Amino acid sequence: MSFTDKIEDTRDQLRALNKAIPEVTRGFGGLSKAVKADGALEFKTKEFVALGIAVATKCEACITLHVEALIKCGATREEVADCLGMSIQMGGGPSMMYAAKALACYDEFSEKV
Repeated sequence: MSFTDKIEDTRDQLRALNKAIPEVTRGFGGLSKAVKADGALEFKTKEFVALGIAVATKCEACITLHVEALIKCGATREEVADCLGMSIQMGGGPSMMYAAKALACYDEFSEKV
């Protein structure tokens, strides 16, 4: 399955969840909006943090969403790879496997831009 298919499946699943528990997902949406606003850190930096956490916690769906956001922010492959290096340092061998997935996701999504 391609990362494009995976992100579409994730969005479909989130839409179904939104219908099942709209109050909860609205609350999470409010939190997401608040933390994404520029503050001491710009949005792009926050997305690098989110990608690092997604890799370290082995959340492939999160990886696709945050890689897509980083591409929209103009993140380069080198910047993403640097972030992935820190993720590997923090998460060890299992994070290395998910870092490889994240870089492959970046490469696939970048081809569309």
